[in-house]
Amino acid sequence: MTVRAESASFDLERQWSAVQNQLRAEYGDAAFKTWLASLSLEGLEGDRVRLGVPTRFLRDWIASHYADRIKVLWRRANPVVDGIALTVTPTPSKVTKASDAMVMPSTATTPRMAHVSIGEPEQKASVAEIGPSADVSAPLDPRCTFENFVVGKPNELAFAAAKRVAELNELPFNPLFIYGGVGLGKTHLMHAIAWEIQRQDPSRKVVYLSAEKFMYQFIRALRFKDTMRFKELFRSVDVLMVDDVQFIGGKDSTQEEFFHTFNTLIDRGSQIVISSDRSPAELSGLEERIRSRLGWGLVVDIHPSTYELRLGILQSKAEGLAAQVKVPDRVLEFLATRITSNIRELEGALNRIVAQATLVGRAITLEMAQEVLQDLLRAHERRITIEEIQKKVAEHYGLKLSDMHSARRARVVARPRQVAMYLAKQLTPRSLPEIGRRFGGRDHTTVMHAIRKIEELRSQDSVMNEDIEKLRRQLHG
Repeated sequence: MTVRAESASFDLERQWSAVQNQLRAEYGDAAFKTWLASLSLEGLEGDRVRLGVPTRFLRDWIASHYADRIKVLWRRANPVVDGIALTVTPTPSKVTKASDAMVMPSTATTPRMAHVSIGEPEQKASVAEIGPSADVSAPLDPRCTFENFVVGKPNELAFAAAKRVAELNELPFNPLFIYGGVGLGKTHLMHAIAWEIQRQDPSRKVVYLSAEKFMYQFIRALRFKDTMRFKELFRSVDVLMVDDVQFIGGKDSTQEEFFHTFNTLIDRGSQIVISSDRSPAELSGLEERIRSRLGWGLVVDIHPSTYELRLGILQSKAEGLAAQVKVPDRVLEFLATRITSNIRELEGALNRIVAQATLVGRAITLEMAQEVLQDLLRAHERRITIEEIQKKVAEHYGLKLSDMHSARRARVVARPRQVAMYLAKQLTPRSLPEIGRRFGGRDHTTVMHAIRKIEELRSQDSVMNEDIEKLRRQLHG
C-alpha cells in the first residue's frame, strides 16, 4: 500500500470514529449498542461509504431509522461523501467454552440452560448426571432468534424491549411482561432473549419454561417432599422466563410459590421475563398482589399484524426457501391480504403451498394457492360479510348504516364509504360489481376508484392506516 493510500485509509477510519461518537451522543449508549455498534467500515467507493452489518434485519432497520442521519454526519466529516451503502457481511460465530457449573445439551443448536432434576429423594443426581428428560428448561427453537424476527409497527416496542433485556446486564426493566394474542410472536421473542443471553454470556443461568411446566415441577416437588431443591433451582437463576403465565390462574399453591420466587429473584437482582395472552390487569384468577408485581417493570403488548408486517414475514420466509422453490410476489401478497388471524396460520399456509410444489411438482401460482388453501380461505370468508363491514365502518365513523347506501357525497360520508368498499374487496370474495350493488347500486368503476384512493391514503396517512387496521382487527375478532 502506498503512503497516499495509507493516509486516505487512516483519514477514513478517523472520520468513521467521529461519526460513531456523534451517533452515540445523539441516540444514547443503549440505542447505539443495540442498533449501531455492529456497523463496520468496509471502505469508500467513489463518493459512497460502504458499511457492513452482520444481518439482513439490521441492514433494513438501520436503513429505515438511521441511514439519513449517518449520511449527514459523514458529509460533515468528509464533503466528498454523497451517500452510504449498507451490505450484509456476517461475522463468524464465536465459540465459547462450556462452564463446569452447567450442563451442555447434546445438540449444538441449543444454548446452555440451567438444568436440574426434581424427583424422588432417593434418585437425586449430581448436575453432571442429569439427562435430557430431567431438564427443567424447555428446548429452544433455533429459528427463533432476533435476526429471524420481522419487525413492524405492531411489535416494534416489544422487540426493542426484548433486545434491551437480552443485551444489558443492569436490568433496564424488571420484570419485562409481553402480552398479545395467539401466534403473534411472544414465544419467538422469549426464545430470542434466551439465545442472545447465552451467546453473550454463557455463564449466566437461564431457565425458560411454560407456566404449566412450572406448576408441574412444583407439584412433583410437593409429591416427593423435595421442595427445597425446587426453591434452590428457581431462586438461584440469573434469568427466569415464564411463558403463558395465565395458566396458573386459580392454582393457589402454585401462585404462592410463584409469588415468593418472583420476590426473591427481584431482591437478588435477577431478570424476569413473563408472557401472557392478556395484560396483568386483565389476568383473571391471579391474586391482586401477583398482578401488581407483574406490572412493576415494563408491560408491552404485541398488536395484531398489519398487512405490511404479514407481507414482510412471508417475504423473509420465502427468501429462506429460495433454494428450493420460488414463490411469486403475487402469491405472497394474496396470503398477506387473506390470512390475517395470526402469524402461525400465515406461515402454515405458505408451508402448505411450498409442500405442494416440492412434493407434487406443481408450479406455484395464485390459482394453485387458492385451490390448496380453499378450506382455510373459506373459514376466513365465512366470518365476514359486506353488511358486517358496513355496520362496523359506520359505527367507527359515527354514521348511520343508511349512509353506506345513500347518494350523499360529502367527504364525512364519502370517505368512510370508500373505506367500507376497500375492506369489502380485501376481506370478502365478492366481485367489484356485486360490491357496488351493495353500496346503493354503484358502478364497479366507483368501487375501483375507492380502492385506489384508500390504498393511496394508507401509504401517506398514518391515521388512515391505523383506522383500516383497527377495523380489520375488529371484523376478524
